[in-house]
Amino acid sequence: MQTLKAIYVNLPTRDLDKTRIFWTNLGFSFNEPFSNDQALCLEMKKDTIYAMLISHDLFKTFTHKPISDNGTTQVLIAIEVETKEKVDQLVSLAFENGATRYRDSADHGWMYYDSFADPDGHQWEVLFSDMTLIG
Repeated sequence: MQTLKAIYVNLPTRDLDKTRIFWTNLGFSFNEPFSNDQALCLEMKKDTIYAMLISHDLFKTFTHKPISDNGTTQVLIAIEVETKEKVDQLVSLAFENGATRYRDSADHGWMYYDSFADPDGHQWEVLFSDMTLIG
């Protein structure tokens, strides 16, 4: 079985300064040695999960396809937190810092989630799940 050391999700970003402020206000930090004036390395889980937030100019060097705009969706990013309250707290912070809603929250008993689109239009689902409640 293959195991991964880490995952890096690469996302095009229009304004790195605005993006840094947004994620900092949500309580996240950046891996500064992997960040510069063309990309930010957002630490989702230290030493394991990162989001590389890359300027459009640099992102274009990685692909021959056009960068999608806010009118399309190519990926939904789901992150799991420890409690339902943490879901609400993180999503509320996102809205306070310029995120927009693209879907209402949902409670399925064993799983609760809410969603936001960050300032670049990337769609994030924040969820809590308790597998012992599946039945």
